[in-house]
Amino acid sequence: MIVERIWTGNAYRNFNYLVACPETGEALAIDPLDHEKCLHRAKVRGWQITQVLNTHEHHDHTGGNDAVIAATGAKLLAHHKSGAKIAGVDRGLKAGDIVKVGKTVELECLDTPGHTMCHICLRSHTDTPALFSGDTLFNAGAGNCHNGGDPVALYATFVEQLAKLPEHTQVYPGHDYIENNLKFTLAREPDNVAAQTLLPRVAGHDPEASIVTTLSDERRFNTFFRLDSPSLIARLREAFPELPERPDAQTVFVKLRELRNTW
Repeated sequence: MIVERIWTGNAYRNFNYLVACPETGEALAIDPLDHEKCLHRAKVRGWQITQVLNTHEHHDHTGGNDAVIAATGAKLLAHHKSGAKIAGVDRGLKAGDIVKVGKTVELECLDTPGHTMCHICLRSHTDTPALFSGDTLFNAGAGNCHNGGDPVALYATFVEQLAKLPEHTQVYPGHDYIENNLKFTLAREPDNVAAQTLLPRVAGHDPEASIVTTLSDERRFNTFFRLDSPSLIARLREAFPELPERPDAQTVFVKLRELRNTW
């Protein structure tokens, strides 16, 4: 499996992805908003885009669909309940479905509600697993729930699905927010050594060459995985004095997401 991450350079800081089979040159385009860059990169690499997959329905992830499909004849894949929100879906995906790319690539669909209620992530069946996480999981952060989402559902996705994936899973998110997310981590958990160490490395970084984290990394510096941190809870209580002495993990997650909305 070959993963080509494409930095759009737009105001929303989107990443687009091409996932290719090295044997056949067939490629899957994930959320190809910048259709010109995606089509150009595929041409340079000698690949044929045969499928387009949207992790969810927001325009900054679906906006390039028509142009890529018109240029390639690719089939469009998306969540099985997204038909009313994404035009022209050829294959609706459910949890456990497999997306095959060429002869060698298999990607397993995870039904991951929270950012929206029709969101999917993809997990590769490779020795080093890759997670294409859309707007569910960011480097050092979690997706917002402003436009059709639910923070309680996002919490359940984190705890019941993402937290159970192998630690060496590589994370490929839909946006480059790592610098700001690390600053939020340190505002909430100022003694987080991993975040303190990483922030200088990514401050003012070139997203084209941004690091690829693993879930093991995320568990060390992503505050949304660190819900039992005493310093995090103490700082959270400053913003929410009504918190009980030992708040449950869901409450901590939802309150963190509330703070991140306005941070």
